[in-house]
Amino acid sequence: MNRNNGNRGEELAADIRRQFGTEATKRFLRTLPAFSTEADIPDRFRDLLDRLDGIEASMAGSDRRQ
Repeated sequence: MNRNNGNRGEELAADIRRQFGTEATKRFLRTLPAFSTEADIPDRFRDLLDRLDGIEASMAGSDRRQ
């Protein structure tokens, strides 16, 4: 087994994460029913989703700075 295989796997994983984080991909996924939220979800779940969005946005911002 080649020592570069582990590094290539990490690079591939990082590339996939980067592509899933692009605005174009996010926009596309929002159009799919499986990735949309119901309008009548309880407020506590909406609050949790908002917190998750905020955390993801801050993590994406920190990834760009590295």
